[in-house]
Amino acid sequence: MAQDNVILKTVRLFLSGPLSGIFIAAALCAGIVALILTPREEDPQIIVPMADVEVSFPGHSPEECEQLVTRPLERLLWQLDGVEHVYSSSSRDGCMVTVRFYVGEDRDRSMVKLRDKIEENLNLVPAGVQGWRILPVSINDVPIVCLTLSGENYDSLQLRRFAEELSARLDSVPDISRSEVFGGLSRQIRIEPQIEYLRAMQMSLPELGEALRLANAGGTVGYFLSEGREQLMLTGTNPVLAQEVANIVVKEEGGRLLRLGDVARVIDGAQRPESYVRHNGQEAVTLALSKKAGVNAVSLARKIIVEAEKIKAATMPADLELTVTRDQGRSADERVSGLISGMFFAVLTVILLIALTMGWRESVVIGFSVPVSFALALFTNYLFGYTLNRVTLFALILSLGLVVDDPITNVDNVQRHIRLGRLSPRDATLYAVKEVLPPVIMSTVAIIVSFTPMFFISGMMGPYMGPMAINVPLTVSFSTVCALTFVPFLALKLLQKRAGELKGVEESEGAPLW
Repeated sequence: MAQDNVILKTVRLFLSGPLSGIFIAAALCAGIVALILTPREEDPQIIVPMADVEVSFPGHSPEECEQLVTRPLERLLWQLDGVEHVYSSSSRDGCMVTVRFYVGEDRDRSMVKLRDKIEENLNLVPAGVQGWRILPVSINDVPIVCLTLSGENYDSLQLRRFAEELSARLDSVPDISRSEVFGGLSRQIRIEPQIEYLRAMQMSLPELGEALRLANAGGTVGYFLSEGREQLMLTGTNPVLAQEVANIVVKEEGGRLLRLGDVARVIDGAQRPESYVRHNGQEAVTLALSKKAGVNAVSLARKIIVEAEKIKAATMPADLELTVTRDQGRSADERVSGLISGMFFAVLTVILLIALTMGWRESVVIGFSVPVSFALALFTNYLFGYTLNRVTLFALILSLGLVVDDPITNVDNVQRHIRLGRLSPRDATLYAVKEVLPPVIMSTVAIIVSFTPMFFISGMMGPYMGPMAINVPLTVSFSTVCALTFVPFLALKLLQKRAGELKGVEESEGAPLW
């Protein structure tokens, strides 16, 4: 057939010239590059677009929020294309509705559709709703590194300031998507109104709040000319110190100014604690950092920790303790490295088994085909943006028994015809490859067809099992390529000295005794 002729021409081309050596070297180099550059993570990335819609509805009970906001918003979000689930929770003064799209939906497009749908229906917003916000939820929001600061000589307020300084400096590290500080107490200027003084001055709490709001509002008043220059006129700067807040004028009556400090206590200190973080029994603050999608968690985590150590040594006290309490990059690297070591051990075991049953020359030929097939599969994964995770490596280990099938078939038939000595070693190699070409091709096609249904798995398991559905057929296909390119060349070079060993033996008796 014409197809057979093309394949046999390829085999003949690789039997003469340096193409086989070039092919093996290029494939192994590509595999090493892919092994180094491919992002590593524990599990495949599953894209599930989700978003939380938080609505502020002050002054209303949970039942009122549910009837007036939550249920209408749920019905609205169900009208979006690609929505799989809508969850909600109502509480006093507001509600939150979570919308989850189908697995594999484009995340950015889903968020745009969500925002557009809400903007199109602003006329349905009930009176009293003060605002809402849409918070996208992503699997990449899970922190890959957590850094904990602690020290017996520092309180929660100081630890919080150290953590915020560390967060601000680490934000310059590329590929960090978000950073968040947990624990500690932030600085807060607290105002405690004195009710008896307010009553004496005939002033209400809303009036006090309005005065504070106006004092914190900055703006441009206008322009004026002075000495030939145009000057910009601004309102006063916002108060930042407790004394400045206490001096805010809240009322003027009869030429007398009533200041905030006259009717309230102004306290500059730490906020009231809402949560606690402890490390080894001491007060602590944790800084959590997340990565961007598609970034190598191993290299980024290592870079974050190194940079954090430098910042701590340069700007923070020596007795402040910096502890890495979470390093997903290291755990992912350990798991992936463990699977890679297991894969190499499995390859060596298979090669040893072939050496014991077929001979060391045959095992060398087949031994080259396994790493070349794996290298090409890994390089293809790298080119198409897949990550190196345990499902990908499990697929390669699973395909190990399938990868050696085609090379074993070709090598076994080549050595049989070379040993029979009826043709020259070169012609015997070509004849042997041609003889077993149909079963070699059909076995590869059968494996590809058997793994095709895995492409149609829906739900969360679809993208999770995707690396297996891709890599097993891919590796077996590259194994067939190896069996039809450099495997005949290596078999000819290593087995041609055994030509004629079975000369005079019937062809049906030329198979090995095992």
